[in-house]
Amino acid sequence: MREVRVRFAPSPTGPLHIGGVRTALYNYLFAKKHKGKFLLRIEDTDQTRFVPGAEDYIIESLKWIGIHFDEGVHIGGPFAPYRQSDRREIYHQYALQLLKNGTAYYAFDTPEELDRLRKDSETRKETFQYGPQTRLGLKNSLTMSETDVKAMLESGEHYVIRVKIPENETIVVQDLIRGEVSVDSNLLDDKVLFKSDGLPTYHLANVVDDYLMKISHVIRGEEWLPSAPLHVLLYRYLGWETEMPEFAHLPLLLKPEGNGKLSKRDGDRLGFPVFPLQWTDPKTGDISSGYRETGYLPEAFINMLALLGWNPGTEQEIFRMDQLIEAFSIERVGKSGSKFDPEKAKWFNHHYIKMLSVDHLALLLNKILTEKGIEVDMEFVKKVCSVTSERAVLIPDLWEHSSFFFQAPKVYDEKVVQKFWKPETPALLEKIGLLLREISDFSSENIDAVIKSFIFENSLGMGQVMNTLRLVLVGGSFGPGVASILSVLGKQESLQRIHKAANQFMQL
Repeated sequence: MREVRVRFAPSPTGPLHIGGVRTALYNYLFAKKHKGKFLLRIEDTDQTRFVPGAEDYIIESLKWIGIHFDEGVHIGGPFAPYRQSDRREIYHQYALQLLKNGTAYYAFDTPEELDRLRKDSETRKETFQYGPQTRLGLKNSLTMSETDVKAMLESGEHYVIRVKIPENETIVVQDLIRGEVSVDSNLLDDKVLFKSDGLPTYHLANVVDDYLMKISHVIRGEEWLPSAPLHVLLYRYLGWETEMPEFAHLPLLLKPEGNGKLSKRDGDRLGFPVFPLQWTDPKTGDISSGYRETGYLPEAFINMLALLGWNPGTEQEIFRMDQLIEAFSIERVGKSGSKFDPEKAKWFNHHYIKMLSVDHLALLLNKILTEKGIEVDMEFVKKVCSVTSERAVLIPDLWEHSSFFFQAPKVYDEKVVQKFWKPETPALLEKIGLLLREISDFSSENIDAVIKSFIFENSLGMGQVMNTLRLVLVGGSFGPGVASILSVLGKQESLQRIHKAANQFMQL
């Protein structure tokens, strides 16, 4: 049986979109499910679109989500180099092979000449296509003598090498997701395969590299489906049909409303990230948010992405990476696009945060505290996490829901003060302060029992007392249970906050 070998082959033209991350994930799951190899190849043949830092960003993004490669541009391997700009000498020989067997030809048309032809077609409400219907009327080696072609090449004239699409043929692509896809060759154009600058286009380099690197399955986005017939032809033209990989074209990721593809430009415009990591545009300095910096756990991010297009066939929604590998099947990837749901993404993250141990949560919160210049004992941080983390949806929420433990309130919510402050409030707080001072077991359970007993014995309102205490401890009407807040703050800090608030309320 043929060894399973798949690749993720992004272009370093900017930040990696979450659709690209999903493609990498599906390739990884497929490879690991079948005990195969997964490699990272950088397809940078279009140097005009190269963006500095993009390659490092791609590698860091995939490392963050826990996708590991067996071979690749950053680790090497038996088929190195894995960066196409380092392989340019390889492609030329295959372009010459296609010229020799008559399945490709030189074309010398200038960009200006082609642009003029396109505009002429537009005036007739037609679309110009360089292909079977037009190539014999254009400036190429199919219409020129060998002598003229040789002279133009020797003189350094600009040229491209185009594939020669056959006329009147039905080209069939077998797709693991979509089944049999048939295309009329007359609808295809003679794509450029190689340029006079010595670099191939995506189409030639992609096919040559997949063949030489022994790729068994090409799992890529739906946007590449129109190119698949050309790639099938190139395998035939190069004599590699029997070693052609199997194809699987993944469905699109759609905007939340389902209206069109979720693009890089949607980003923060729609109120959620579309990149795994934060990205700073090297030209403009513009910053786009990322899932990591927004506060998503990589496990939640992966779990969410896996279910955008793939259906496990059960009601299960929570999957660890090893469970995804075990359950994944390319046959259960759907054909239609999947709507991205930002609220569902938050749901996954909330679930995974709740699954973390207190020790892990404390490390995450302590990192935020360090960034804010706050130094506290880790045992205290753990106590805080034990009573606040349940509400956290994103990692920054760990701070949002616990900041009052580390910073005593300087101001108090005016609306809450107006609602719960009474003339007798300072005296009430003084009594509660004395009560708390006498408690030896300052556990939340014991504190709760003592306060409730005090309320009952003095015929007080539960809401009045508890909400007033909450106000003086945290500055508003938020946070976990009052007894839990008191216990975590400790007796001394709690009494200080009560005393401070009582003095401040005396002036009202």
